[in-house]
Amino acid sequence: MTKELSECYEKAGNPVKALELYKKSAEITDSVSRKENIRKATELTMNFEFEQKMNTAEAIQDAKDEITRTRQVAMTIGLVLSILLIVGALLGYLGKKKANVILLNQKKEVEATLDKLKDTQAQLIQSEKMASLGELTAGIAHEIQNPLNFVNNFSEVSEELVGEIEEERAKTQESRDEGLVSSILGELKENLIKINHHGKRAGSIVSGMLEHSRTHSGEKVATDLNQLADECLRLSFHGLRAKDKSFQAEFRTDFDPKLPKVNVVPQDMGRALLNIINNAFYACTKAPPFSLPSASAYNQKTPLVTVSTMLLGDMVQISISDNGFGIPASIKNKIFQPFFTTKPTGEGTGLGLSLSYDIVKAHGGELTVASKVGEGTKFTLSIAIAKESAVKQDNTASQFA
Repeated sequence: MTKELSECYEKAGNPVKALELYKKSAEITDSVSRKENIRKATELTMNFEFEQKMNTAEAIQDAKDEITRTRQVAMTIGLVLSILLIVGALLGYLGKKKANVILLNQKKEVEATLDKLKDTQAQLIQSEKMASLGELTAGIAHEIQNPLNFVNNFSEVSEELVGEIEEERAKTQESRDEGLVSSILGELKENLIKINHHGKRAGSIVSGMLEHSRTHSGEKVATDLNQLADECLRLSFHGLRAKDKSFQAEFRTDFDPKLPKVNVVPQDMGRALLNIINNAFYACTKAPPFSLPSASAYNQKTPLVTVSTMLLGDMVQISISDNGFGIPASIKNKIFQPFFTTKPTGEGTGLGLSLSYDIVKAHGGELTVASKVGEGTKFTLSIAIAKESAVKQDNTASQFA
């Protein structure tokens, strides 16, 4: 409007007024332009700030969404891991349970096998005892026959002596030889004493056999080891000779007369001695199960087993030696092992020396062996003498195992 009035004053010939109005018009236009510019700038600024806020809100929302997704993924992974752990634990439990079942079954099988082995061992030990008892019985039968033969012989001689006395008594007083009668009576008395002695000997052997057949308590008693060793040697010899008619061997004894009585279980110690003596006779009368460096010299030997005793300080030693084929160094460490034997099948169980070793050990003693191939073997039993006096004395002449 101001601009139009300025044009009118210019046309009317009034340039001053027109210029003045033009300036006002220009100022008004500039003012309006400035306000418009300010408005636009303000609008642009507000739009920019709004867009920035919107972008920030979207970024925040995106971040929140990303966090939510991350949490969801983490929860999913955690859930999967938990499931895997549970499944693994379950599989481990089932596997462990299965393993326990397998181990339990294996344990039962091993226990059953062990029971069978124990039964087999018990049967073999019983067989060894019965075999030893068979040899012992044969030896006792032969041993008891000796005193019975003496009893019978002296009885017959005594009967003849009584007949001679009766003949003298039938004569007249003048022709009767009283000196002869007295001599015959003396002989008759000696015969009765010998009959009594050998009768007691037979009775002692029977008593020993009865003692052997009974279950003993395992109580140690003071025992004359000289007497026990001598009886075991003779029983072994006679038992082997009764069992094998071709058996030929000699035996010797060398007992220490000062040997004191020792507290042992007679039945067990007798069994140990019998086993070793039987092996000694076997070694010197049978063919060796291995080659010898001088077989000819070995074959020319007369089979001999020697049993001796000796007192060494507080120890008693019983030695059993033979001049048999000896024991090679390669098997010397095995001879006391259960079931180890060099005898042919059917002739031995391999328990004799093992049982003897255990018996000597149970008495607190030692059983050692020294041997040279082709020359012989020597077993030595060493047993300590009890310091305290024996509570019970062994008065039985034959208590063997």
